[in-house]
Amino acid sequence: MSLAEHIKVSLELPTYIVNHYLEDLTNENLYVRPAEKMNHIAWQLGHLISSEHFHVTEVFPDSMPGLPDGFKEQYTVETATSENPADFLTKAEYLQLMQEQRQGTLNVLSELSDQQLMEPSPETVRYLGPTVGSVFAGESTHWMMHAGQWAVVRRKLGKPPLF
Repeated sequence: MSLAEHIKVSLELPTYIVNHYLEDLTNENLYVRPAEKMNHIAWQLGHLISSEHFHVTEVFPDSMPGLPDGFKEQYTVETATSENPADFLTKAEYLQLMQEQRQGTLNVLSELSDQQLMEPSPETVRYLGPTVGSVFAGESTHWMMHAGQWAVVRRKLGKPPLF
């Protein structure tokens, strides 16, 4: 199995978990915070989508599908405290953008050799790891970390545990 194939498989679990955690949540449920001063799901989804776009384009500029105008600016530390639904998208819109960005990531990944994946990562995304491959693999960890918070939101809402 190539490195790209291994990374692709590692991205399948967070995609599955995220989709199942969100499946029975309403748009209103996306504003429930796991704990006081923690970010709600709507903000986290925008952050994750924006981050995936940023990470991949830092390694391969202009390789990802575009995001809506102003999207990146909607998901900053300063905007995380907002609970105004007008400041955010609907669940369906987040899921569509998530799918588009993930497909973009997979498309770029499918073109890379093991040698390319072992090249050093750019300094701007080195926090995900020292190699290009670790940047792609880091998406799995990032999405799973946030999805873990959504399990808490689900329990607060009286939803059953899924996993």
